[in-house]
Amino acid sequence: MRRPIIAGNWKMHLGRVDEALAFVRHVRRRLNEIEGVERVLCPPFTVLAAVAEALRATRIGLGAQTMHWEGQGAYTGEISPAMLAGLCQYVILGHSERRTGRVAFPLSQGVSDPGAEAGVENDAAVNRKVHAALAHGLVPIICVGENLAQNEAGQTELFVGAQVRAALAGLSAQQAGQCVIAYEPLWAIGTGKAATPADANRVIGLTIRGTIAGLFGEATAQAVRVQYGGSVSVENIAAFMAMPEVDGALVGGASLKPDFVELVRQATLAR
Repeated sequence: MRRPIIAGNWKMHLGRVDEALAFVRHVRRRLNEIEGVERVLCPPFTVLAAVAEALRATRIGLGAQTMHWEGQGAYTGEISPAMLAGLCQYVILGHSERRTGRVAFPLSQGVSDPGAEAGVENDAAVNRKVHAALAHGLVPIICVGENLAQNEAGQTELFVGAQVRAALAGLSAQQAGQCVIAYEPLWAIGTGKAATPADANRVIGLTIRGTIAGLFGEATAQAVRVQYGGSVSVENIAAFMAMPEVDGALVGGASLKPDFVELVRQATLAR
């Protein structure tokens, strides 16, 4: 049995220590009491250490939102896996907002650099980060997913399969089994639109697990936990968790609300 995992990605919210700790203190006891599912909070770097301390006596996991692949060096503004080791247990890698350039200054805001929307994480960078995370004892949550045009053109299997192969390249079966994959169709992130549970189940089962099975064998494919991400809410989490291939969720906006506890609770009731 794969243990379900719900990870809350705070993105660029609750980044002050006071507001982060206020939220954690509000949900921590009830979140910690929930059985049957792994709970992970992924706050901004500015509050990571403070949240780690606040979660120390709980069974709630902690994750970073990205990292560099180098252990140290002249990489201004970057966070290394060595900095995260011992501070948190998880790290999100290849999130669509970093792959597509939403972390850069969008051209609509007057930035003239034509490369500003190119993104800072491509397949090769994600693969290097996966290797570095595992080498430092961190569990990578690897994000994959297609955009709307690819989905409508019937290219989901081709594109998502290629992302999975690239992210896991060079790993052993044992290492691959330690990873978490998050299937997050780009057209469903922050839009209020969500893939249907059946669609998510099909992509996760046939494309993601199928690709992993082709690389490492069926046993590894069945061991890897695969989340769904994209406009996950209290109202729809149970339907996703009822699908046999869906092992949890990577939750964005809904993880910033007190009813995130209820979302996690609903996830456990659906299994």
